[in-house]
Amino acid sequence: MGILEDNITKLDGYLDRFRERGIQNRIDGKDCVGAGGVFTNRSPVDKSKICDVAHGTAEDIDTAARAAADAFAGWRDMPAAARRKILLTIADGIEARAEEIALCECWDTGQTMRFMSKAALRGAENFRYFADQAIKARDGQHLRSPTLMNVTTRVPIGPVGVITPWNTPFMLSTWKIAPALAAGCTVVHKPAEASPLTARLLVEIAEEAGLPPGVLNTVNGFGEGAGKALCEHPAIRAIAFVGESRTGSLITKQGADTLKRNHLELGGKNPVIVFEDADLERALDAVIFMIYSINGERCTSSSRLLIQDTIREEFEAKLVERVNNIKVGHPLDPSTEIGPLVTEEHYNKVTSYFDIAREDGATIAAGGEKVGEEGYFIRPTLFTNATNDMRIAQEEIFGPVLTSIPFATEEEALSMANDTPYGLTGYLWTNDLTRALRFTDKLEAGMIWVNSENVRHLPTPFGGVKASGIGRDGGDWSFEFYMEQKHIGFATGQHKITKLGAL
Repeated sequence: MGILEDNITKLDGYLDRFRERGIQNRIDGKDCVGAGGVFTNRSPVDKSKICDVAHGTAEDIDTAARAAADAFAGWRDMPAAARRKILLTIADGIEARAEEIALCECWDTGQTMRFMSKAALRGAENFRYFADQAIKARDGQHLRSPTLMNVTTRVPIGPVGVITPWNTPFMLSTWKIAPALAAGCTVVHKPAEASPLTARLLVEIAEEAGLPPGVLNTVNGFGEGAGKALCEHPAIRAIAFVGESRTGSLITKQGADTLKRNHLELGGKNPVIVFEDADLERALDAVIFMIYSINGERCTSSSRLLIQDTIREEFEAKLVERVNNIKVGHPLDPSTEIGPLVTEEHYNKVTSYFDIAREDGATIAAGGEKVGEEGYFIRPTLFTNATNDMRIAQEEIFGPVLTSIPFATEEEALSMANDTPYGLTGYLWTNDLTRALRFTDKLEAGMIWVNSENVRHLPTPFGGVKASGIGRDGGDWSFEFYMEQKHIGFATGQHKITKLGAL
């Protein structure tokens, strides 16, 4: 039996429980049916039914929010060392079920085993990192003044809502939930309706690790129902969201009446700028990796290549050759590099840009084709002869689609890089240090890598500017979101107090 067949056999064993019982909401440590009945979850690999999923509504969100509110005081007041121990046990549980998580994620989302085999381990890493940070999360400063000893501290904000996307759902869920729990918050999690499997696994692992009932609650459903209710619920103090910029705007509006704090990690149309003096072989590897890995379905993908005109022809020729060699196939085959897109709706959106590119006058130099009829597969695609004002250069396609645009000068490259509503990431390839300093200072992006692909380091801030979001994840920045600052002033002597109304 080959590796693919072996993975399929293992997956069938993991899916049996979902096929038999479906996925229910998990509220206050108990399984709960959805007030809206059920909806069907299908695999993008062959469009087959995976299972029924509880359709959560505002009623279910209310029950979960009340459970999170009731559990908050106990979790908040638990000693940080005890919370740390539980979070480390969750990390152990994730690692123990890493294969199950990876296989289910591949079948649920279409992501390839090549990349998802590490997703669970990254999730465990998130829990370990924030578990260790929990000990000092409340630490503040000592700010002496002439009459007072001023101290600051932080306290958890309260029950929070976490809304996660479908592209790498397990890892991104841990990215939000781990710091929230480490801070002392309780959580209501609404996973994306297109990828509910691993959210269920996460809440099971957490409870098996000793997480008290009500501290993490999972409600499945759709944005217009469960998502909206979560954003509007008065018991929920903050919303952490990853997804489209348009949805982020709606979340801000929905939380306005209850003065929700929002952390929004939104879309991007990220540039990778390659100058003629760069290490072109390494730049080529990074350009290909950052748009065609993870099926191109990630917010930090470098979907616009700005290439200096003096090297454009040779660089694009190498790109075409490499892109045409990328293997599209079954996501459980370890040799597969690109799997199917996640849903029919998203598949139709991405493939619509093939005609848009032609209509705008660009050239489809590679790909631009659908693959097969069973699932939502497309060829990795490269557009050339493009300009920065074309829709393929301005709109987030969120698939394995790269648009190549030439530039002549540093000033032109910077102008084009910034000429987009988004500002999440930027990637710069040059061996001129002074140029790198100038360019990164003016580039409108929350995260920039020079002579590197996206290499995530958990203590660093993660987030964007403009339409790419509000707030930062990572390190202490996560605690700044999930916790409130407090100031306490202690008088150090008998300082003068102004008397009013005294005779």
